[in-house]
Amino acid sequence: MVTPVWQSVSGAGTDLVVLHGWGLNASIWQAVAAPLQAHRRLHCIDLPGYGESPWPSAVPISFDQLVELTAAALPARCQLLGWSLGGLVATAIALRYPERVSQLITVASSPYFPAADQWPGIDPHILNTFARQLSADFKRTVERFLALQSLGSQSAKADVKQIKEWLFSKPMAKPEVLDAGLDMLSSVDLRAELARLSMPMLRIYGRLDSLVPAAVVPYVDQLAPTSKAIILPHCSHAPFVNEPEVFCQALLDHTPS
Repeated sequence: MVTPVWQSVSGAGTDLVVLHGWGLNASIWQAVAAPLQAHRRLHCIDLPGYGESPWPSAVPISFDQLVELTAAALPARCQLLGWSLGGLVATAIALRYPERVSQLITVASSPYFPAADQWPGIDPHILNTFARQLSADFKRTVERFLALQSLGSQSAKADVKQIKEWLFSKPMAKPEVLDAGLDMLSSVDLRAELARLSMPMLRIYGRLDSLVPAAVVPYVDQLAPTSKAIILPHCSHAPFVNEPEVFCQALLDHTPS
């Protein structure tokens, strides 16, 4: 029997499901929950293995299993938004189950996260360093990774403090789940599949993002030419934390109600 995925549902109207990123949980959406649920039926999900959604002990930890377990928790049809690692999961769900996703929205995400030849991204050394440090002090390693998410934002110090409060408001993911998540960020490559997306796609980026740099935007434009990209000028990797009102306005302006 598959362990149920935890989610909160609030508001009315079109179903909007939001997926968080590596190391975190659904509490990360608190700053934007009220304005979004005023216009949508908002589903905030703890990804399997994170927060209050335990990873089923009999299921091997892999990206495919993460996608399948998450997809099983979605409503029959929804607007699907994923942030960072959650964007990778959301994209894979949209590719596998296009009939379930009316619109795909990715936030500070990429179809391939590591920097490579002619592909801007995260320095692979950073991901490797965090992977090595996890076993020694996984809580501190997660905190260090979170600090990178607001780097460059004018409110970086306050943002990091708030993100940490949301992180520790729920159970921490186990080290093996976090380690598998870093492996996903290092290895999953959906670039060649983006052209198969059949639904409208909106991509939101932060200009100051040090993890998913804005320089990747034109490359993804070529892979998904019918998608729309928005770059928020004063935001970093967590734009819905840096400037919640600006983020919500951009999202609602470009998604049908």
